[in-house]
Amino acid sequence: MASQAPTSISVLGLAGRHRWKILVTLGLVVLESIVNLLFPLFLGFAINGLLEDSYDGLIALGGLAAVALVVGAARRFYDTRVYSGIYAETAEEMVAREHERGTPTSAIAARSNLLTELVEFLENSLPTIVANVIAVVGTLAILVSLNVDVFFACLALVVVVVLVYMVTGRFTYRLHRGYNDELERQVTVIEGNDTNVIQRHYDAIRRWNIRLSDLETGAFSVVWIGIIGLLIVAPILVIEPGVTEYGFAFSTLLYVFTYIESAIAFPLYVQEVIRLQEIATRLKGPAAGAGDAESEPTG
Repeated sequence: MASQAPTSISVLGLAGRHRWKILVTLGLVVLESIVNLLFPLFLGFAINGLLEDSYDGLIALGGLAAVALVVGAARRFYDTRVYSGIYAETAEEMVAREHERGTPTSAIAARSNLLTELVEFLENSLPTIVANVIAVVGTLAILVSLNVDVFFACLALVVVVVLVYMVTGRFTYRLHRGYNDELERQVTVIEGNDTNVIQRHYDAIRRWNIRLSDLETGAFSVVWIGIIGLLIVAPILVIEPGVTEYGFAFSTLLYVFTYIESAIAFPLYVQEVIRLQEIATRLKGPAAGAGDAESEPTG
C-alpha cells in the first residue's frame, strides 16, 4: 500500500515520514563514528605497548579496524537502497501535485532537481554531520582525560565557528534565494531561444555564485585564523617537560587534527542546511519565492 502523500516536502518532512528507515541508517552511522573515534586512542595504546615489547595494543588496533570495516560496509549497503526508494516515491508524488496546481513544466523540472538535493542531503550530508558531531563531542570528552589545556583550546575554536556563522547565516539565505529564483527560470529561458536573454540568465547565475563564494570565503578565512592558533598552541601544550607516555602524546595530537578536520567541515554543512531551508520553502507552495527575491546581483 502506498504511503500517504506528504503535506510538504522538506528535510524534516521526509525524515519524519521515513523515520524508522532513517533511524536505522543513523544508528549505523553513530556506531561507525564511535569506532572511528577510538582509532587515535588505540594507536596510543599500541605505541606504548610496543615500547614495552607488548603486541596486545597492536592486536586490539587490528580488531578495531575489522569492526570498522564490517559496520561501514553494512551502512553503505543499506543506505543506497533506502534513499533511492525515498526519492522515487517522493518525486512521483511531487510531480503529480505540481501538475494539479498548474505549475509550469519548467518549474516542475527545476523543483525535481531541488528535491534530489534534499534526498542527497539525507543520504550523504546528514550522516557526515552526525559523524562530525560525534567526532567533536567525543574528541573533547577524550581530550579532557588526556590533556585538559588542549581541551580548552579546542573549545575556544567552537566559539569562533559559532559566532562566525551566526553573523553570516541570514545573508547566506538571501543569496541562495536569489540563485534558486534564477535557476527556476532556466528551462523557460532556454526554450525562448533568445541569445541575449540566455546570456543574461547565465551571467546572473555566475554572479550569484560569486557572491555566495565570496561570503563563504570570508567566513572560512576567519575560522582558519582560529585553526592556525590551535595548531600553534596544541604542540606546545602536549610536548611539555617530563612526558613519558609518548603514545598518548601522539594520540592527543591526532585528536587535535581530527577536531580541526571536523571544525573545517562544519561551516560547509551550515551553508548546506541554510540552502536546503530555502529549497524547502520553495517546494512547499506554488511558485514560491519568485516575487520575493532580492534584485539581480550586479558586478
